[in-house]
Amino acid sequence: MSPMKDDFSPHEIMRLLPHRYPFLLVDRIEEFEPATRLTAVKNVSLNEPFFQGHFPEYPVMPGVLIIEALAQAGGLLILKSVEEVPQNAIFLFSGIEKARFRKPVYPGDQMILQVRQVRHKINLWKMETEAVVRGETAAQAKLTASVVAREEA
Repeated sequence: MSPMKDDFSPHEIMRLLPHRYPFLLVDRIEEFEPATRLTAVKNVSLNEPFFQGHFPEYPVMPGVLIIEALAQAGGLLILKSVEEVPQNAIFLFSGIEKARFRKPVYPGDQMILQVRQVRHKINLWKMETEAVVRGETAAQAKLTASVVAREEA
């Protein structure tokens, strides 16, 4: 797998994903192999707005946001791999299976988001995902997603 950083500038990430602050959860793409796998990075900062309420005395990144970061990385893999993305298309969850949270993610952690495409059929993709912190699995899940026209969303 070779690094493809030039193809994943922050502007390119924002061009492909509709998310913006405070919900854009991918900082950088490290590696990309079209239609196969992608490795991304999310730097978790104490300045993240969700830490104000989750939890003020013991800040832990919500599991649902770890899954969302993995889904965004999966969206980048799909959107960058397909031949042509319709102008009005959007990437949406259609399933989450076998989600497991193995260790908490704290402020100061760097999550390595690993996504591997398992199956693609028409506009549906299935991916195996894993969030790794300091060499250990923090979370993993099988995600299913689809690309649909925004009018259908």
